[in-house]
Amino acid sequence: MSGTLVVVPCGKTKIWKKNPNHGPVMAKDAYTGTLFRLNRQYAEQFGDSWVILSAKYGLISPDTLIEDYNVTFNDPSTNPAGPKQLREQVIGFGFCSFETIIALGGRTYRDHVRNAFSICNVEIICPFDQCRGIGDMMKQLKSVLDNGGPGHH
Repeated sequence: MSGTLVVVPCGKTKIWKKNPNHGPVMAKDAYTGTLFRLNRQYAEQFGDSWVILSAKYGLISPDTLIEDYNVTFNDPSTNPAGPKQLREQVIGFGFCSFETIIALGGRTYRDHVRNAFSICNVEIICPFDQCRGIGDMMKQLKSVLDNGGPGHH
């Protein structure tokens, strides 16, 4: 493998909020918030491949079946995926063979990506590092999507 892997953060708003009896769904369809949808669109448009960074499951394929959960990196008592698990997934999935990793999401997610991929010889890009909060991030994501690419802002 070579090319670009985009790591998309999971979202707090999930399909089960509206439909509690919905069974397992593919991860790419589980998160229903606007920010996740924009990040997914970015990943599909600009990445050769993409994965979701979930506090519960760690790095997962968009097609992985998942169930409802309430785990967050910000609350250790919810037992989120740790650095060791994430690094093991990076190796196990062969992600070190990508040339470039694009990390989307807030600082916590970017830090987890930087840490997990620090074992690889890859370029890690965080295009929205300078954003001041979610609103700013959504605005910049929309702008990049509308203008056809990360190099056009």
